[in-house]
Amino acid sequence: MKRVIVIGCPGSGKSTFARALHGVVGLPLYHLDMMYWNADRTKVPKQVFLERLHSAMENEAWIIDGNYGSTMEQRLQACDTVFFLDYPAEVCLGGIEARRGKVRSDMPWVENVGEVDVNFIEFIRAYNTVSRPVVVNLLEKYCDKVIYIFKSREEAAEFLEGI
Repeated sequence: MKRVIVIGCPGSGKSTFARALHGVVGLPLYHLDMMYWNADRTKVPKQVFLERLHSAMENEAWIIDGNYGSTMEQRLQACDTVFFLDYPAEVCLGGIEARRGKVRSDMPWVENVGEVDVNFIEFIRAYNTVSRPVVVNLLEKYCDKVIYIFKSREEAAEFLEGI
């Protein structure tokens, strides 16, 4: 395990899992949200995002946390290990609610405050029927990778405790 991606629905706990994994295995950790967003909650230009991602991926070892479907396949090509947090929408929605108002090290702004984004919530509700099949197809395509699929937070925690 030298090049790892952590993927899953927003709110599934990708960043939390990635930080815990980093704490255990010591690989450098990169959050896609830190590459994609400015501190003022605006997006960086696409080329800047891609340059940041490619710079991280040039390293010998890494953990990269986040979905960003437009770059998922290139991360799958480069990684050796995948962690897919494949949780029900209700769990992910609960994760979104639980992080509101908290400081997050995986985002470039100080804390997660503000109104609930209705489109974001709808994206999460539709993830398992819209986005998940795309992810599953990619995982089937890259089945030569070591792939862990966790169906609950408990499964993920048990894995971390066991390494």
